[in-house]
Amino acid sequence: MGGKRILMVVGDFAEDYETMVPFQALKMVGHHVDAVCPGKNAGQTIRTAIHDFEGDQTYTEKPGHNFALTADFAAIDPASYDALLIPGGRAPEYLRLDEKVLAIVRHFANAKKPIAAVCHGPQLLAAAGVLTGKKVSAYPACAPEVALAGGQYAEIAIDAAVTDGNLVTAPAWPAHPAWLAQFLAVLGTKIVHS
Repeated sequence: MGGKRILMVVGDFAEDYETMVPFQALKMVGHHVDAVCPGKNAGQTIRTAIHDFEGDQTYTEKPGHNFALTADFAAIDPASYDALLIPGGRAPEYLRLDEKVLAIVRHFANAKKPIAAVCHGPQLLAAAGVLTGKKVSAYPACAPEVALAGGQYAEIAIDAAVTDGNLVTAPAWPAHPAWLAQFLAVLGTKIVHS
């Protein structure tokens, strides 16, 4: 049986690691991943940003890579995908203003399909109104949004993740091993070592 079809919604200044690493890792284990951005088509790029934790009161930001999109945003049908992935960075703060993006998030939540969100990604979940009663991690500055949207903010280590039903969330990219492992479990992906 083939891998799952995963939709990744991104935008300019999505966090570099939170975009590149899951895109490549999910493809590596056999899943099909389509990366889309409102107003852009397959082959166009978004600019990413590298967020790091260097002892300041918040993260620092440096230019990241250009990341190539793999599908046309206007042509996607969320019903043809098995799961949704939402990277963090600054992109979610403006993607949450796009009603089509919010409709996509609601589709996955209402259908109880797997959703993985990291860092500022839960801003999209909050704006879509799908966090009621859910235990959710996010970048700590997003905790008020999680609570205001009816979710329970999970204050966990920066390298940890939390799963609540079909939803897998984490505070930032240092959680990739835990976040991706939990997302793979929700997807039903089995990795066998021999």
